[in-house]
Amino acid sequence: MTLAEKHQHLADTLALIPDPQERLAAVVDRAKKLPAFSPVERTDAHRVRGCVSQVYLIGGLHDGRCHFRADADSPLVRALVALLCDFFSGLTPAEIAATDADPLAELGLTKNLSPTRQNGLAAVRAAIRAFAKSHLT
Repeated sequence: MTLAEKHQHLADTLALIPDPQERLAAVVDRAKKLPAFSPVERTDAHRVRGCVSQVYLIGGLHDGRCHFRADADSPLVRALVALLCDFFSGLTPAEIAATDADPLAELGLTKNLSPTRQNGLAAVRAAIRAFAKSHLT
């Protein structure tokens, strides 16, 4: 699925929930079903700097495509970084490196967040792009 197709699919899915607070609640509920990182994965090497909450990101490359997993102490942040991971997973390093996409803002999920939370999510996007850039061939 291309970046544009992923964005449209996500937009269509979230459009089914018209209220912004309910939309965020649905994203948080979805993230509750994801497995938490083990203590071994919650290391400084995986920690994303610039986030007020403790955020951990692990990237991998399989068959030429990036795959990401994340965890965070805050349920809301955990949900939003999981959504970012889903959005960018399955794309090639070149596709990720070539975009400045901010799917959370484009979908209206960040407009009610504090500036510090928005900065933290920007740090997660930057870490995803850095991973992709480091795996360009």
